[in-house]
Amino acid sequence: MFTKDIYIERRKILKEKVKSGIILICGNDLSPMNCEDNTYPFMQDSTFLYYFGLNRENLFGLIDIDNNKEYIFGNELTMDEIIWMGPQITLKEQCKTVGITELKCLKELPEFISNAQKNKKTIHYIPQYRHSIMIKMADWLNISPNDINKYVSQDLCFAVADQRNIKSDEEIKEIEKAVNVTRKMHLTAMEYIKPGMMEYEIAALLENVAKSQNCGLSFPTICSINGQTLHNHYHGNKIKEGDLLLIDAGARLENGYCGDMTTTHPVSGKFSEKQRDIYNLLIAMFDKAEELIKPGITYMDVHLAVCKVLAEGMISRGILKGNADEIVREGVHALFMPHGLGHMMGLDVHDMENIGEPIVGYNGKEKSTQFGLSSLRLGRILEPGFVFTVEPGIYFIPELISKWKSENKFTEFINYDILESYLDFGGMRYEGDYLVTEDGNRRLGDSMPKYADEIEKVRAKAFSK
Repeated sequence: MFTKDIYIERRKILKEKVKSGIILICGNDLSPMNCEDNTYPFMQDSTFLYYFGLNRENLFGLIDIDNNKEYIFGNELTMDEIIWMGPQITLKEQCKTVGITELKCLKELPEFISNAQKNKKTIHYIPQYRHSIMIKMADWLNISPNDINKYVSQDLCFAVADQRNIKSDEEIKEIEKAVNVTRKMHLTAMEYIKPGMMEYEIAALLENVAKSQNCGLSFPTICSINGQTLHNHYHGNKIKEGDLLLIDAGARLENGYCGDMTTTHPVSGKFSEKQRDIYNLLIAMFDKAEELIKPGITYMDVHLAVCKVLAEGMISRGILKGNADEIVREGVHALFMPHGLGHMMGLDVHDMENIGEPIVGYNGKEKSTQFGLSSLRLGRILEPGFVFTVEPGIYFIPELISKWKSENKFTEFINYDILESYLDFGGMRYEGDYLVTEDGNRRLGDSMPKYADEIEKVRAKAFSK
């Protein structure tokens, strides 16, 4: 939690951007795991955290712009709750720490909204993702739960995205803390991976490091020898000699700020000649992105420049043929990297994903529908204060390769005979977190191994124990 002046200033800026009406910002409730009293770990809505700062369930923030009043709607703990949960600072006192003096009982919120509607006030809210909250809002707004996200305020969505996309110095410090815990997670795994271990042993190790730093996970861990499956959350494989283990994992601080890194590890301790060759191409792609990132360039252009490095690399290896610019223009390279280069990061690992990529990542412009490019989450002009990931990947996906070959797709560009010698390769990815500065960029966190020799040097520690 930051000082109350920061939250007061954030709400002030939001009011100035939206100009009139009622802004309703919903906190999260508890989500039952298998019964009402056995819940998933609580995670507060990030927009509520950004403007109201309270990491407690069943709270709603409301800003009456026209009357310049700000409210928290929620309930003090009952004695029964205190018996089970223990004594806590009162909600009234918590509200004061974020500059809110108007605390109302939750049961008063429906009438407040009803009166606002009768007075022709616009009720602004962003897209909702918790069904329990959608049902409550539907009752208050007198619309169907299925229609809640049809009536979101575009003005509020753009205002929130514009404000949250620019990270303050205080936020950058918190993100960097999360990045450094994330770094420790990856380095610890790098020093322990050995043939014969199970993927779940490494996944457990990563989570233990996060918990030992009072952190949770910023997303479910990807830890897989099948790196060609982009979001592979299965952890049941045995790690063998010659495998590549891809780890995509991040830490989430108690205050919500996230880190996100991906590393690829040679299980044997050293890359094979073929693995090192492709890994070097991967890092050349990463380095190209780092070279280009600065204010004024679009991340779309950075992405396409990285894809050109990939295409040129595949041409030099005989896997592709023809002109690299044409290959990228036609989307042939997406056979090897069917995702975007990165995404915004902050209080969400995919920051403000509920508001939507067209607003957050494209400033309202339409996204491409081309295969691969359609998965680019961030394409807008970069500005100082943006924090996002750089995450190139190279994958040999047998099912996708087989499909394209059977369709005679891009035969003028693809040497399928050579490509098929890579069908058992798998996939690799490398990811770091970046801040756009006034004149360039800075990778967040302490120094992280990147090049093949650096990876192998750290991996050697696993075999010296």
